[in-house]
Amino acid sequence: MRFKPVALFAALALVAACESTSEETGTASGAGTGAGDVETAVVVTEIEVEEVSLSPVEAEEEMVGIGDRVFFGFDQYTLSGEGRVTLEGQAALLNKYLAITVVIEGHADERGTREYNLALGERRANAAKNYLVVLGVDPGRIRTVTYGEERPAVVGSNDGAWAQNRRAATIVAGSSAGS
Repeated sequence: MRFKPVALFAALALVAACESTSEETGTASGAGTGAGDVETAVVVTEIEVEEVSLSPVEAEEEMVGIGDRVFFGFDQYTLSGEGRVTLEGQAALLNKYLAITVVIEGHADERGTREYNLALGERRANAAKNYLVVLGVDPGRIRTVTYGEERPAVVGSNDGAWAQNRRAATIVAGSSAGS
């Protein structure tokens, strides 16, 4: 989002310059020199966007490098300190590359009913999304989905497997990676 205000400021500065030129010459049409200046601002905006864009594969690699999963305690959907740190890294990436959109998948371990685990997975995904939004990420760039216990990261019925399955995973939209 920080590049949009820069582009908007540049466009406004150019329009303001055009207006003072129009006032000085006594014309109010805005045609001629002013129109060319506005086109220049559009080109600048396009260059800025190109400088900070990543392919979905590159974005997914960046996300995995930062940490694409946050883990939760048994029957919990509150973020741990470690989870917050991971999401802060994700927010920095998303705020740097404005074209990236993500899906946050909520997951649960196999204990509990299917309906309960779907609801718990949804609360976990929303907890991660809400924290990203607090950190300045546009909520329109984040979609949530819950899988409950349906997509375990680790198969097994023990504490280690359950701990890995209680998670919210952030996936770059358009990537072929899964959790």
